Amino acid sequence: MVDPGTIRTVVGVIGNVISFCLFMSPIPTFISIWKSKSVQNFKPDPYIATILNCAMWSFYGMPFVTEDNTLVVTINGFGFFLEMFYTLIFFIYSTWSKRRKILLIFLGEIVFLALVVILLMTFLHSAKQRKVIVGPICIVFNILMYFAPLTVMRRVIQTKSVKYMPFLLSFANFANGIIWTTYALLKWDPFIVIPNSIGAVSGLTQLVLYAMYYKTTNWDEEIEQV
Repeated sequence: MVDPGTIRTVVGVIGNVISFCLFMSPIPTFISIWKSKSVQNFKPDPYIATILNCAMWSFYGMPFVTEDNTLVVTINGFGFFLEMFYTLIFFIYSTWSKRRKILLIFLGEIVFLALVVILLMTFLHSAKQRKVIVGPICIVFNILMYFAPLTVMRRVIQTKSVKYMPFLLSFANFANGIIWTTYALLKWDPFIVIPNSIGAVSGLTQLVLYAMYYKTTNWDEEIEQV
């Protein structure tokens, strides 16, 4: 009989692959931004939210916070640096008002992360204690990452167009939520189950919207800001 730990490792590897695809899925969006030298109507919200989410999960997966979560660290470490790159591209091709917003949010995230790490490592001396604090924080930011596309979903409903809601990103969000929920169920970890099950629902909602409004999308039309 296959050892549950082995199954969990396999699922975690699959989760890394799917998460890798999730992180890479916006590439067509950024190619479009680079070619047009403009962010057009694309939103930076998902990428800014994902920076802090990846940073917190990388911290959560460290052995001084939780055990046997190396796969959580590897994929979130990769995601952190890639999302930084995406956000930099947004910053370069945005107007000054949008640049200021991006910069302020990013600086706020850095300060928050530094405070969490310093305070927990200084005043809490066991992994169990740190996990109880870091886990709920990770839940909050993971949910924010999954629901950052809400602004885009609202635009889809208003304009009846999915032009600015990339299908690959929506599908990757759905698959990512499913596989990491499975990973956490194999060795019960509510801090991973809760946000990723919600993420699966969020991804599914985006896919439903994509199916509903795909035929009404004019791919050549420039959609006004709403």
